Amino acid sequence: MTDFLAAEDRALLERHGLGTFDALWAKQLDAVDEPNTDGGGWSSVYRLDLEGRGFYVKRQSNYMTRTLHAPFGEPTFAREFRNISRYRKLGIPAMQAAFFGERKVNGEVRAILLTRALDGWDDLDSLLQRWSSLTAPQQSAILKACGQLARLLHGVRQVHGCFYPKHIFLQAHGDAYDAQLIDLEKNRPLLFGQRDRVRDLEPLVRRAPQWGAAQLRELLAAYLDQPVDSSLVDSWVARLIARRSHKETR
Repeated sequence: MTDFLAAEDRALLERHGLGTFDALWAKQLDAVDEPNTDGGGWSSVYRLDLEGRGFYVKRQSNYMTRTLHAPFGEPTFAREFRNISRYRKLGIPAMQAAFFGERKVNGEVRAILLTRALDGWDDLDSLLQRWSSLTAPQQSAILKACGQLARLLHGVRQVHGCFYPKHIFLQAHGDAYDAQLIDLEKNRPLLFGQRDRVRDLEPLVRRAPQWGAAQLRELLAAYLDQPVDSSLVDSWVARLIARRSHKETR
């Protein structure tokens, strides 16, 4: 597979001697968290700053997954990179790749995914932690942005598969908020209509206990493009609550 190097980042990376797989693999960096391990492989994430621009270097070795695209296994970052490319093509706001490549070295399968840091953005999880300090218009704007992001995602028949507050990033833009997604590894096509849509949305609602009934209706009104008091919002509230109750009692 030919390495991917984004045109927008090529000059910057090459100025620092980091425009190749081998250079990015060898670069000494501090990991931002503990590496993930599975089946004898590992996957880790590192921060990289170049001339005031931030990136995350994601490196893995023998950290594999089986997919329809690769039934005998492939690096999980290969799947995530395909999804990043798919989101960009479909116009879904999401993380952007600067570099992707994979290598086989003496039987070891290595992969690198370099993504642009979302500096200046806040993940929804951190906003929820200070939810009570936000103004009512700010809260409504955030709910609207999240609902519209989910509507766009499902409208092009994609399921994120991990639609959690920590994977939704927001940035204030005047009186509104822009929203985008990260962690696209589990994305898949939306195949089962409303069932898939409810299953994708429910984890977000379950992980946002700060949202009361009225705010859930605001989220769904934006998602469904309906008035807050519509009967369609009523039915979706009931479905999400039923799904959440099922998950909590398992």
